[in-house]
Amino acid sequence: MLAVIDRSGEAATARFERHWEHPAEDVWAFLTENDKLAQWFPELRADDLRKGGAIRFNMPDGTSLDMDILELKPYSVLEYTWGEDRVRFELISEPEGCRLILLETMNKITEHTPKDLAGWHVCLDVIGLLLDGKTMASRKSVWETWYRQYVELLEKPASS
Repeated sequence: MLAVIDRSGEAATARFERHWEHPAEDVWAFLTENDKLAQWFPELRADDLRKGGAIRFNMPDGTSLDMDILELKPYSVLEYTWGEDRVRFELISEPEGCRLILLETMNKITEHTPKDLAGWHVCLDVIGLLLDGKTMASRKSVWETWYRQYVELLEKPASS
């Protein structure tokens, strides 16, 4: 299912939601433990995991960017800056596992936005597969499918 996009002028919030039959603690580990982060987003490292700490994004060119952790509640909330935007993961325990909500708050929708949205979509799919002990054969082909759908979604006029 595509993320739900809520637009306000040039700004927007994308909301992804997943229900997994795994406890919040297991999902939290994929968001915060470097060995598990590397399995779904190898460029990210959580070296200073605390409010006021940072998540490091290692760029392909060898440089890195520290993204400030704005909120951290173990097994529940992880929010950090993402360039000029914000990324927020919320975990809600449920009787059959947990629900993950990913909110990306964007100051402006750009030509790069559908790429980011498709990327988050695939990342969440990969986490779900990893939780089930599986892997994704080709992230690129899956990403391309979601990318086209996010381009179409963002081309639609915002609801008023």
